[in-house]
Amino acid sequence: MIRTLLTTAALILALPALPALAAAPSLQDATVGATVAAMKPGDFIWAPHVAPTGPVVIVVSIAQQRAYAYRNGLPIGISTVSTGKKGHETPTGVFTLLQKNVDHKSNLYNNAPMPYMQRLTWDGIAMHAGNLPGYPASHGCVRLPLAFAKLLYGVTKLGLTVIVTRDAEVPRFAPTPSVLSNDANKGDDDLFGGMLWQPERSPTGPVSIIISSADSRMLILRNGVPIGSAPVRIAGTVTGTTAYTLGAIEGETYRWMKLPMPGGTLAGPVEVTPDERARLTVPEDIQKAMIGIATPGTTVVVTPDTLRSGGAGKKMTVMTAGK
Repeated sequence: MIRTLLTTAALILALPALPALAAAPSLQDATVGATVAAMKPGDFIWAPHVAPTGPVVIVVSIAQQRAYAYRNGLPIGISTVSTGKKGHETPTGVFTLLQKNVDHKSNLYNNAPMPYMQRLTWDGIAMHAGNLPGYPASHGCVRLPLAFAKLLYGVTKLGLTVIVTRDAEVPRFAPTPSVLSNDANKGDDDLFGGMLWQPERSPTGPVSIIISSADSRMLILRNGVPIGSAPVRIAGTVTGTTAYTLGAIEGETYRWMKLPMPGGTLAGPVEVTPDERARLTVPEDIQKAMIGIATPGTTVVVTPDTLRSGGAGKKMTVMTAGK
């Protein structure tokens, strides 16, 4: 009981501007959007009781200067951040958590301290505790309040998905993945030619699926390593990045949940409908193959951007453990 009271008191002290939500925020209240918008640098909300266990997905909005942590599709934490300043902009795209270190020192900037470092790229981009002046000020990293960085560090695992978006909103006008619904020896250079399935390249770890409407292509990563690729067909127009998580497997039914994203209501998660599922067509062989690797927490990101370095349209970064 004493430990619980001390923990609650620490959270209240960490949120001087948010006393109403500090003790036991739901993060799904109708007014939480306005509360998040009014946060001051260093403020954060932490409500792990909303989803006590399960896989974590993180979304960083550069325009909002906010980070959102989801567990089992539900928001459990929202924090102010400071991303990269002009000339050192934080790259946008889909990233894999590559490395964690409680007491990391920068290899690029005079051994600058990076407490609770969680690496997104091998060339210097990470999430870590740091100064938050209220605007983009880093050399590309995502700076977090110290207390939030410590809490977030405690719930993450290597290989999870981190989405960094430039816009304040992440539009939802995208197809819901029907991969794994009950209806329906190559290298990285071959990821965009035909179909690839090589799960032995990464036998274990979190699974992330990236679907690009520009390429009509699905890329499958496990623990940040590409293990599969297949052509797909998407009905209708994809106008923005959307994220989903596999909430549960009940017999032969796979329940995909739409993540409540920045800029919209945080109430959720919302289970997808059969009509939404029908917008995406995936080769039957790849669907069957993926049954063996999909588990609750598998993440799907749908984007209108290309994944090819030389593809037409805007390039989306997909950082894998092999890069």
